[in-house]
Amino acid sequence: MKVTKLSQLIIINALGPPYPIIPQLFISQIKHCHFITFSLFSSLIMARNDLKLLGAWPSPYVMRTRIALNIKSLAYDFLEEQFGTKSELLLKSNPIYKKIPVLIHDGKPICESLIIVQYIDENWTNFGHSILPSHPYDRAIARFWASYIDDKWFPALRGVAATQEENAKKAATETVIEGLVLLEDVFKNCSKGKKFFGGDKIGYLDIALGCFLGWLKVNEKLNNVNLLDESRTPGLYKWAEDFCGDSFVKDVMPETQRRIQDFKKTGASLL
Repeated sequence: MKVTKLSQLIIINALGPPYPIIPQLFISQIKHCHFITFSLFSSLIMARNDLKLLGAWPSPYVMRTRIALNIKSLAYDFLEEQFGTKSELLLKSNPIYKKIPVLIHDGKPICESLIIVQYIDENWTNFGHSILPSHPYDRAIARFWASYIDDKWFPALRGVAATQEENAKKAATETVIEGLVLLEDVFKNCSKGKKFFGGDKIGYLDIALGCFLGWLKVNEKLNNVNLLDESRTPGLYKWAEDFCGDSFVKDVMPETQRRIQDFKKTGASLL
């Protein structure tokens, strides 16, 4: 690579203080210059971010954050919390809920998984693709169904695993399946015939629901039940395959057997 005085100036500016930051307009003008690749320039910019993620690998909520960071190609330190204990840093960073995940950006904590995903998307608009829909109405719809997943659907899925009483387990299973049938229609409306809720690429609602696919598979195997059925919800069935196989996801989606082992060790707790 040929390094000119201008490219040296770019590198110096990308490294940050005590040097001034390059104006955004100038960044857009040098994207395609032959003397320095934009990917190199992006990596230099990313090196300026001090990102730490407090989490644990089994948690689907932590997975949300990791997928969003992958989409934006952001480097971060993954600080794993141990089951049954809460680190001093976690208690200091999230004193209200005392839960993971917590994203610490330049020393400032951001809590709650969906809020973190939105923060990542809004703070690094020039990296990766947009996670939230561009239109305000589409954003509102995505946020509504993400709340439904967290407040209604996933508690039912947890109920399938947590209860031993047969009638309660059956009721929870029916609620999970009814929710998936409902989300099948949501997928058709949001995807508009494309691979993901977000269209051609993974978006906000994909992350909100997709993070629970691992635990759904665990429930299927442990309870000998078919929750995500191809004949009943063909769109979601294919979507789940595409989501789990996506490059942004597959490295942070542990295999089902490992999840089963963890479940038997820790129970239904997701930290």
